[in-house]
Amino acid sequence: MSEKMIRRIAREVALQSLFQIDFNQCEVEPAVEAAITEHDEPNAPKAWDYALMLVQGVVDHKDEIDARLSEFAIDWTIERMPATDRNILRVAAYEMLIAAEPVAPGVAINEAVEIAKAYGTEESPRFVNGVLGKLAK
Repeated sequence: MSEKMIRRIAREVALQSLFQIDFNQCEVEPAVEAAITEHDEPNAPKAWDYALMLVQGVVDHKDEIDARLSEFAIDWTIERMPATDRNILRVAAYEMLIAAEPVAPGVAINEAVEIAKAYGTEESPRFVNGVLGKLAK
């Protein structure tokens, strides 16, 4: 399995983990473990390290990430955003701005939009693309 596919799975696992943390106030590792276990991809365990790094990074830098996203999510507060969109944005912002090995904005945005298509609403891909596009400038 390619590194690109493992990272895609890790981003999906991170999204699901952050969703759980938002609603159940659970700890990072159990949330990631549950998301990997529930993922329908048999190679999901290979995504553990990257997913854990993403989730821990977002949790550790949530206030900073949310502040940056709030600057560009016109007419939307972080709290009012659909939870899926909010967490997709958080993962991509973390990868672009804070991660020890930052992901190129184009890659992070493309990945976020693809995940928004799979997990969000009909409006999610455009919303995610718009906010991250402004953030990347």
